[in-house]
Amino acid sequence: MTSQHAPARPSASVVIARHGGDALEILMLRRNQSIAFHGGAWVFPGGRVDEADHAGTDDTELDVARRAAVRETREETGLDPAPHSLLPFAHWTTPVGLPKRFATWFFLAPFAENATVTVDNDEIIDYRWMTPAATLAAHAAGEIDLPAPTYVTLLRFSNYASLEALVAALAASDVERFVPRVVKVDGGRCTVYEEDIAYESLDLELPGPRHRLIMRGNDFRYLREP
Repeated sequence: MTSQHAPARPSASVVIARHGGDALEILMLRRNQSIAFHGGAWVFPGGRVDEADHAGTDDTELDVARRAAVRETREETGLDPAPHSLLPFAHWTTPVGLPKRFATWFFLAPFAENATVTVDNDEIIDYRWMTPAATLAAHAAGEIDLPAPTYVTLLRFSNYASLEALVAALAASDVERFVPRVVKVDGGRCTVYEEDIAYESLDLELPGPRHRLIMRGNDFRYLREP
């Protein structure tokens, strides 16, 4: 099977958030450099849905993703979020044409300030509690690398000063769905989302609404304009 027709495997990702000091902080994990998919990048806990995550015949896709999210968080961080505490806020599907593709539910998991993190030192080799703004700044400076969904999520979360405000905003919002298409640009690439005028034609110069992420090295520019 070629990557062009590779199925998107069900998976889950968890944004672990706490109110540290006087700011919202997110738990960022560094993936082992040897991992083929985003090796060395800083990410949220998460991974593929396993057979064990299917508990019954009446499971919904979201039920299964919640179980995967809890299991992956426990394996990668030592933290054990309650399934009911996971708040779904986004769903991302890896673009067609990439060698590995995932259909990923993103959840928010609020945690107490004193949560103790223990990484596995295998798939995950380091961790940091960071504000969204500090994480984005470190990425822009080339100090860390962020995958596109992680970057877009942190950009959204950077608008909130407290965990309470973030939880309230996500609880009042619909789950956002991202099914990007990739366009090559000078020096990099651009992922185009469904609301963008260029989504069907891939003509980035067309006048009209923009919803895209332009990536040149660590220089990311996110546009969302009506």
